[in-house]
Amino acid sequence: MILKIVIICLVVIFAASVLFYTEHLYLNIFKTHDFTDENYDVNSFLERLVYLERQEHTAQMCHLFKSPSKADENYQQAINDSVLMEHILVDNHHKLLYCYVPKVACTNWKRVFMVLSGGETASADLSQIPADVVHKPGTLDRLSDYPAARAAEMLSTYTKFLFVRHPFERLLSAYRNKLEQRHDSSRYFQSRFGRRIVKRYRANATERALRDGDDVTFAEFAGFVADTRDTVFNEHWASIDRLCRPCAVNYDFIGKHESLFQDSDFLLKHVAGVSDVRFPKGPDTNTSTQLVKYFTQLDHNTILRLYSIFEWDFKLFNYNLQNILGYEVG
Repeated sequence: MILKIVIICLVVIFAASVLFYTEHLYLNIFKTHDFTDENYDVNSFLERLVYLERQEHTAQMCHLFKSPSKADENYQQAINDSVLMEHILVDNHHKLLYCYVPKVACTNWKRVFMVLSGGETASADLSQIPADVVHKPGTLDRLSDYPAARAAEMLSTYTKFLFVRHPFERLLSAYRNKLEQRHDSSRYFQSRFGRRIVKRYRANATERALRDGDDVTFAEFAGFVADTRDTVFNEHWASIDRLCRPCAVNYDFIGKHESLFQDSDFLLKHVAGVSDVRFPKGPDTNTSTQLVKYFTQLDHNTILRLYSIFEWDFKLFNYNLQNILGYEVG
């Protein structure tokens, strides 16, 4: 009996905290929860506190490290950012805005959005929707498709979310998928970027390497990304801060690649209110287990330069370098 009273008291305290943050941070994540329901799911409630903590951390980092400015209530800063507007996908039926980040399960989330927006039936095997279809321009609505006033209204009223990943794991995933492996989809990157990288960063490169660009080493790729002289933008290794501007857009939900399926199912069920769509489970990757193997190929200075490029992603989403270097930087 005493234990039950203690649990009830803790839940009441949590509920009061949640209501405070809902009012002050405008968090849609708790709007579907009925705190007066005696049969509510305590585990689900505690899960929401994890997501609340992520939002609170990002908000704190924005306040501490980004230049303080007057609240942009009309989202003028956001709607004037063409990269951001291009990366926010729209589901009008469920009033969802998703800022997609390459190498953070964006292909599967685009498949989900095709179903949510009516492009595919909910009973379809989402994993069977071809990747080239979901990435094809025009398949999904983007915020950039709308007039500025309407886009600002949607940013103010729709539920906004994104998924993030350890910056160096995401960078390694981009290298392995676009330059190291011999997929048909890799040929574009090997031709456009691989040849450029070989020419600039490899002494005594062979004619074949200069022609094909399909044998770029991770050290060469890291040097290319870390080299601020090269300003060629590519979304696959641009920072999440650059793509989604989390200090300009108050995201209602921040999912993580490390808990991808749990976070995705929670978002669909408890935030979007969708019960007949499940996030597709793709093949497991071993990128996270390969971090040390690849990054120990780099000198310390290159790692520090890479960290400086992705510094905001580390800070905003609470990542560190302990598992790679054994100590923190920055």
